[in-house]
Amino acid sequence: MHELIFTFDSAFEMWTFWIAVVALAGFLLGGLVLITRPQTEVIGHPKGLFLLFMAEMWERFSYYGMRALLIFYLIQHWMFAEDKAYVIYGAYTALVYIAPVVGGYLADQFIGQRKAVLFGAVLLTIGHFFMAFEGGGGQDDPMINVFWLALALIIVGSGFLKANISVIVGQLYERTDIRRDPAYTIFYMGINVGAATASIICGFLGQTYGWEYGFGLAGVGMLIGLIFFIVGKPLLLGKGEPKDPSKIAGGKEWAIYGAGLAMVALCWLAIQYQDLVGAVLGIFGGALVLYVLYTAVAKLVPEERDRIFAAMFLILVSIVFWALFEQAGSSLNVFTDRHVDTQGVNASMFQSINAIYIVLLAPLFAMLWQGLASKGAEPSTPMKFGLAVIQVGLGFLVLVWGAESAGINVPTPVIFIFLIYLLHTTGELCLSPVGLSAMNRLSPGHMASLIMGTWFFASATGNFAAGLIASATGGDGVGEEAGKQLVLDVYSTVGWYAVGIGVAVMVISPLVKRLMHLDTLADDEGLAGAAEAGLEAQEAGVHPATRPAE
Repeated sequence: MHELIFTFDSAFEMWTFWIAVVALAGFLLGGLVLITRPQTEVIGHPKGLFLLFMAEMWERFSYYGMRALLIFYLIQHWMFAEDKAYVIYGAYTALVYIAPVVGGYLADQFIGQRKAVLFGAVLLTIGHFFMAFEGGGGQDDPMINVFWLALALIIVGSGFLKANISVIVGQLYERTDIRRDPAYTIFYMGINVGAATASIICGFLGQTYGWEYGFGLAGVGMLIGLIFFIVGKPLLLGKGEPKDPSKIAGGKEWAIYGAGLAMVALCWLAIQYQDLVGAVLGIFGGALVLYVLYTAVAKLVPEERDRIFAAMFLILVSIVFWALFEQAGSSLNVFTDRHVDTQGVNASMFQSINAIYIVLLAPLFAMLWQGLASKGAEPSTPMKFGLAVIQVGLGFLVLVWGAESAGINVPTPVIFIFLIYLLHTTGELCLSPVGLSAMNRLSPGHMASLIMGTWFFASATGNFAAGLIASATGGDGVGEEAGKQLVLDVYSTVGWYAVGIGVAVMVISPLVKRLMHLDTLADDEGLAGAAEAGLEAQEAGVHPATRPAE
């Protein structure tokens, strides 16, 4: 035992915890310095980017602090069977990603991105604090209804925040600005600073001292993020405001917020009946895809239509990636707890590995893409997606090889957990920040949040599929060795499938790249009269250089 204010099971756990605390404090102070500088830009980017970085860092601190503990909370506190807990976890994470479709639409059509983010942040703060009310445990405890309500508030809050804060990042730049990809990568690093420190700090407190301490600290993090976003409003330079303020005049804005609260009630029911989530994904997902494709075919010019087709292909590929990647919080988390030699470290703290890799590698990937682009050698976005799916599959195959080499009846060496997260992280860096940028770049201005919401809907589908895959690894009552072998068999199967799918995506990537029409991509702001346009953002635009004499 090691003591330094808190009691730790190993020196490694102690140093990991305090390094996370110092790192979080360092980013907090560094962010404050950057956004309070007198210049309009710092290190080549508008200060608004770093405000969004800070707000999202604390929002992700709250989300991932809770996420690191959730699967153990379901199994150990509420006493759900392992396979049932995986499905609940998958349904919850799916709803977190499906909600941005609604939040993005309401922001696009009515309240604007900034107000949507603010409303979502308020709901998230309340939801995370509700998680700290744990009751006595067991499924017969009435306090489980507060738990379901907390999850529902977090789901809807994320729906209003996630898609829209990403869109505001894009609005700070021209569509053809070469800083866009690096900006999204910087933003993505902010997400993972919060995720890395939260998994360590909240995970340790929750598993060592009690669930309420881990969840309560996550709520404090969300409150800090909310304060940053409110105080830093001027740094957004008017971006993310309602396109047509008359649509929310006369109390209509409050009706939108009322609809958000109605969504909370719906999610409170849905999270308790996971089959309903699957049905919603199937029906609503199909309708969404049809609506996007109809809009592309009926209302867009050919080049923008092709870009939407390319975006939909990328969205489809991302479902495969997320279905495997999101084993991290469920089956891989439990596998680490039961079958890995963790050297005395709480299993939930290993959820930080992916995020730490992101923080370390994101700047290198940003420089790599920018350097290759300057030489005309950057892989296309579809090629990067193929590489991502291959890497997520290889991660599982490496873990299976390591565990079987050590022996089924021997705890798996912890190095293989670090290796699977490394391969999954390099795959994530080929897909997620690149995908965020591609969705914003390929979509017309009036469809930006809808397409970004569709991107997150794909993540929802992947997360629900992840829960089903994880439930296949549930080995209640089969013994430790048989349970471990069952997990490894499932991981081997999905790993090989992923490698094959990734190779296929790489083969057809040149065709998808042609659909993106990158050579004719233009900025909305380059056209005069765009503000007076109808559905098409540039349909009334006339380039200033060719404007007829008046």
